[in-house]
Amino acid sequence: MIFITNRFPEQSIRTEIGRSFDFALDNNAASNSVFFCEHLGKNKNKEIGSLAFLQQLKDSCYRQILIYIHGFSNTPEDVFSATKELQALCDQKKEEEILVVPLIWPCDNDFGLVKDYWDDQKSADQSAFSFSRVLEKFLVWRREQDKKDDAPCLKRINVLAHSMGNRVLRETLVAWNKYDLADGVPMIFRNAFLVAADVVNETLEKGEKGELICHASRNVVVYHASDDLALRSSKAFNLKNKIASRRLGHTGPENMRKTPRNVYRVDCDDVNNKYDLKGHSYFRSGKRKGRAGKVFNHIFNCLELGRVFPDDEHQRSSIIKKRVRKK
Repeated sequence: MIFITNRFPEQSIRTEIGRSFDFALDNNAASNSVFFCEHLGKNKNKEIGSLAFLQQLKDSCYRQILIYIHGFSNTPEDVFSATKELQALCDQKKEEEILVVPLIWPCDNDFGLVKDYWDDQKSADQSAFSFSRVLEKFLVWRREQDKKDDAPCLKRINVLAHSMGNRVLRETLVAWNKYDLADGVPMIFRNAFLVAADVVNETLEKGEKGELICHASRNVVVYHASDDLALRSSKAFNLKNKIASRRLGHTGPENMRKTPRNVYRVDCDDVNNKYDLKGHSYFRSGKRKGRAGKVFNHIFNCLELGRVFPDDEHQRSSIIKKRVRKK
C-alpha cells in the first residue's frame, strides 16, 4: 500500500529514498514537508519518494484512484486498517477498478476527546499548506508526462473525505487556489465523497470556502445522518467555543438551492447506527465486517458510472433505506 503523509518521522525530515519511515506518534504538528511512502506491514514503512510514488500510480493495473482522507483521532495504523478494508470491499465489487490511497495527516494521541478534537482541528488547518503542494506536484508531473512520447496517465482521480478529513480537503484547496493557481481550481476529481463531514453545513454554498470542492469535482456527494453521535459531540465542542452552526454530516447542505448544481445529498439515517455503534463510520462494511453496506455500494456505483443518480439527471437528493423484512 502506498500513502502520502505530512506527519513527522522519527528520522530526519530530509527525504532519503529507501529508508525506513517511522511515525513520531507523540508529535501531532503538521510538517511542511510531505513524504511519499509504502506501507509494508504493521509499524513497517519505507520512503519511496514522489517520482516512484506517481509512477506506481501510473503503472498500476487499477483504472481509478480513490484518495482517502481520514477523520480526527486516528493513528496511522487505524488509517491503514480502514484503507485495507476499503480496498478489499472495492476488489470484491470489481477487481482492478479502484486503488485506495490514504492521505495521513497528524492527529493527536493524547487522552481526552475534547483536547484531541481541538488539537486535530488545528492540525487539519495547518496540513493544507503541505497537501496543496502535493496537488501542485501532481499537476506538474502530469504535464510533463503529456509531453513525453509514452502514454500519459489517464487514471481517474476521486477523493473520499471522512469526518474532519473534509476540513483538510477544503483548506487544502483554499491554500492551493491562493498560493499556486492563477485561473482558479481545475477539475481534478471525478467524484468527491464527503462522508459524515465535520464542517459547517453552509460550506458548499456559493461564496463559501467549500465551494472550491465543487469547482475541483465533477460530482460532490454528501452523505449525512442526523443521529451521528460523533458529530453531536463535535457540535457541542464548537458551541462551547461560540461557533454555532450545524455540521454538514448531520443535516446535509443547509440550503441545496444555494449550492452548485453538481452537489448531491444522500440521507443515511436509516442505516448509519446499524453499521457503526456511533453511526459515524458507516461508509465501509455493513452489518458484517468485510461485506459491503448500502452506503459503500452507493459510493462504488458512483465510482463505476461517474453519475450519482444515472436514472434521473435532475435528481439531487436520495435516502438510503434499510431493508424491510417480509412477514
